[in-house]
Amino acid sequence: MDKSTAPSFRKSLTMKLGLALGVAIWAQSPAWAQSQGTWFASVGATSLHPSVSSGDLSAPSLTNTQVDVNSDTQPTLILNYMATDHWSVSVPLGAGFKHNITGAGAIAGTGVLGTTKVLPITALLQYRLGQSNELFRPYLGVGVTYAKFYDTNGTGNLTGLTNPGSSNATTLSIDSKWAATFQAGVTYAFTERVYLDLNLTKTILSTDSHLSTGQSISIGLDPMTYSLGLGYRF
Repeated sequence: MDKSTAPSFRKSLTMKLGLALGVAIWAQSPAWAQSQGTWFASVGATSLHPSVSSGDLSAPSLTNTQVDVNSDTQPTLILNYMATDHWSVSVPLGAGFKHNITGAGAIAGTGVLGTTKVLPITALLQYRLGQSNELFRPYLGVGVTYAKFYDTNGTGNLTGLTNPGSSNATTLSIDSKWAATFQAGVTYAFTERVYLDLNLTKTILSTDSHLSTGQSISIGLDPMTYSLGLGYRF
């Protein structure tokens, strides 16, 4: 070998050996893995969007007297446990969502008729595609939701519509219901412990609202939720 090329050859060899050593050390170090026995959790926001299909308010009422329900966004904690390298259990936790109930159909434009809060208590069984150490990992889920409605109140608009001229305010309640929930999502790992979680769920939910006037109305809600969170693997 030419003496003039020896220093550059040794430098190149040193760099290659260093790189090989670094790869070997990295390969033996702890890495991101959604594997059996793993716990991980994310904190973020969930936006709940009802897909309302309203029935008609029972008599006495105008034909096509219906309602609509608005969306809401709240902070959410999602806990996950890997039962195997592919199957996991997920439980979203939150403080509940608040919704305005407004007039629709023949009474569209009458404003807010009532407010309610709902706490969706959900448990999901998920199947995670790919291998446990993949940085980008889609998943599918199916589960059950108990939609707990509470703190439901009517407004003056509701009283004026259902009991005009009376000093007795119309009150209302909404039945809590069980419903099926379906999910699709994906996680992306930034480091061996920190990850991003994005998912959407569809819940097939119908319920009934009851007024103190004796009237009632059936409401198909079928909400879609969108969740984005930053997570940590324990």
